[in-house]
Amino acid sequence: MINIKENEELDKLNHSCAHLLAQAVQHLYPHAKFWVGPSIEEGFYYDIDLGDDVIKEEDLERIEKEMKKCSKSAKNIIRHELTKEEALEKFKDDPYKIDLISRMDENETVISCYTQGDFTDLCRGPHVSNTKEIKYFKLLKVSGAYWKGDSKNKMLQRIYGICFENQEDLDNHLQALAEAAERDHRKIGKDLGIYMMSDLVGRGLPMYLPNGFILWNELENYIRNKEIKRGYKHVQTPPLGNVELYKTSGHLDHYKDAMFPIMEVEDEQYVLRPMNCPHHMVMYANDIHSYRDLPLRIAEIARDCRYETSGSLKGIERVRTFCQNDSHIFCTPDQIESEFKNVVDLILECYKDLGITEYKFDLALRDPEDKEKFYPDDEMWDKAENALRKILDDIGIPYREMVGDAAFYGPKLDVQVKPAVGNEFSLSTCQIDFCLPMKFGLTYIAPDGSKKTPVVLHRAVFGSLDRTIAYYLEETKGILPTWLAPVQVQVMPVNTEYQGEYAKEVYDLLMDNNIRVELDDRNEKLGYRLRESQIRKIPYTLILGDQEKESKSISYRLFGDKETTTVSQEEFIKLLKDEIDNHKLRK
Repeated sequence: MINIKENEELDKLNHSCAHLLAQAVQHLYPHAKFWVGPSIEEGFYYDIDLGDDVIKEEDLERIEKEMKKCSKSAKNIIRHELTKEEALEKFKDDPYKIDLISRMDENETVISCYTQGDFTDLCRGPHVSNTKEIKYFKLLKVSGAYWKGDSKNKMLQRIYGICFENQEDLDNHLQALAEAAERDHRKIGKDLGIYMMSDLVGRGLPMYLPNGFILWNELENYIRNKEIKRGYKHVQTPPLGNVELYKTSGHLDHYKDAMFPIMEVEDEQYVLRPMNCPHHMVMYANDIHSYRDLPLRIAEIARDCRYETSGSLKGIERVRTFCQNDSHIFCTPDQIESEFKNVVDLILECYKDLGITEYKFDLALRDPEDKEKFYPDDEMWDKAENALRKILDDIGIPYREMVGDAAFYGPKLDVQVKPAVGNEFSLSTCQIDFCLPMKFGLTYIAPDGSKKTPVVLHRAVFGSLDRTIAYYLEETKGILPTWLAPVQVQVMPVNTEYQGEYAKEVYDLLMDNNIRVELDDRNEKLGYRLRESQIRKIPYTLILGDQEKESKSISYRLFGDKETTTVSQEEFIKLLKDEIDNHKLRK
């Protein structure tokens, strides 16, 4: 889908449409107060204070009709320039505009606003010249948004919309949105019984249902086996820690806003952990290490908790508790390059198995001007960034440099993917760290008998299993490869009375071969049961009639196909095992 911010004319048109929305809302709700209404990548929105009135989805059509009236009025959109004093006087009855004006830079002597007919809005612009240019738009949804994004402030109503230069582009975009909605992991997750949420349990706290837990376990076992083959040692650490642990690591200073509140327990202070590296640092420090022991690759499928505002929560893509496929590699400086290459190789191997082909590499660097966000050691940062840059150049990976996106303790490589719904995010990451080993006093015995500080690579192939599942459900539309499918085979007798016993025999055979199978011998028409199997996106549906019963054969139909293939029981078991064991993708 198009990114409005990448097209200057569309950006201007959508910004102007936000003003048209505000004008229409003012006509329908004269008491409305307006905060901000910017253009965004997906179109535009406006945050509005309507007092006790609540705009519902069904009200958007009425607002659209009023917007069309405002458009047809063909009012010129006129820019006015004011001094700060004039602006404060003009908007003296609007607390939201007064707040904006009061916080403007003192050097900003000229403040602009735009007028179209009976509506004037504080704005830098630019805008189209006349409301008649704003014709092809659609309001998409309404939601809540805290004033200034602060949960301590009043909840405003945010209306989202999109605007194009012609009807064809608008129709194409709306069609793309409809297709994206069908891919939304929240819908697929519900349809396939993957996970559920409950306000009684808590926002952003997913609960995985039986089908979802099977998918979870398969991914967990998959990545763990990959890691074991590459020499990783798996551990388990507690999902909370003493506050002193996070003071030592520096996370309490740099990450406090993303952590849950401190808990007082028997004169000690604890916090739910937002990440696992401090625990693993302490675990390394538990033993004396020689250079011969390195690299030491500690891995953990670990439960973490981070505070996310309710407005940022999104299914299992963005939650308040999640499981990281985490690892910390302790190595000597000479081993950094080979270990980093090994991590990149593992990431690409997993992506190939899962059929993930569209991704980008970002080299996340510190912002040298930001002395608060990043650990203050210029020499350390220069060393780490140069090392990582050289490694990526040597590997030959194309990457973008993203200044200001590093972790507080070191630069990192982020592998960005673009989901079917929403903005791109990091699926995998590898970070180089000279900082935390020093903070925890970690050492190893060098060949000359001296003590040296190891380097740590922080690495997650699946940044979190939750986010990976969300992304993969959207990429596959829920049509999971057989090795990941919660139910791999559905067995159906054509007639339960005549073929039911043979269907049970086939079911038992598949169970004995560790195939996830269900038997559908309900007294329903075959066509009804077949449709239900398709809705559930089950890879293989077995249709067993008299012919199959007599020949002890199996007739199967692949998901999405109408053709049926008949093979022997042995051939079918061999076919399934080959597909599952080799992580084959569905065609």
